[in-house]
Amino acid sequence: MTATRGPDLLAQYEDNWVTAMGAWFAGERVVLRGKDLLNDVAQRPWMELFVYGITGRESSTLARLIEGIWAISCSYPEPRIWNNRVAALAGTTRSTGVLAVSAAVAVTEATLYGLRPIKGAMDFFYRADQKVRAGAKLDDVVKEELRKHRVVSGFGRPIVSADERIAPLLRFAKTLNADGGHYVQLAFQIHEILKNSRYKYQINVAALAAAILADQDLSTDALY
Repeated sequence: MTATRGPDLLAQYEDNWVTAMGAWFAGERVVLRGKDLLNDVAQRPWMELFVYGITGRESSTLARLIEGIWAISCSYPEPRIWNNRVAALAGTTRSTGVLAVSAAVAVTEATLYGLRPIKGAMDFFYRADQKVRAGAKLDDVVKEELRKHRVVSGFGRPIVSADERIAPLLRFAKTLNADGGHYVQLAFQIHEILKNSRYKYQINVAALAAAILADQDLSTDALY
């Protein structure tokens, strides 16, 4: 049977937007992942709604973890930080808040900081864990990653080597019993390997955040 293509395929979707996420029924209701957004889902805290929309999971613990990671990792009132500098410059020129924040968020799409290193760290943890389970030595897995990419996402930090956010984030995670999971332990094993290497890289908050959320069984795309 020949697959439908071109105009015939497009015609099937005219006035018929197919989605598993949900829909707005004009003047009636809004459905999000099968739930009534206006009457059921909207009663949740905002981050729980956010988590539910992205993952389909109903988890106050996961939502609280993300809130804590967010607050500890990203709440520095420091205009010299790259994305904060963009927002500060926009404010200085009397731009609008939406434009200032949007530009700053765009700058956060970076290779060395922001969301991409967190996603990269989680991806590495999953790949490293698979290789170790298959019989590889973690030291060799780390060395291979360095040879291939010249960095290990989530480890090393410009300006200073230590990350002052690690201990507070661990203390916060402990309140939710999320400080000692499999991937958190793996992250600190990698930390020890890199810290004692010629690179002297130490774990930064991106790797710890990735490890904590990997223990919550998030995919890299959902994390991002």
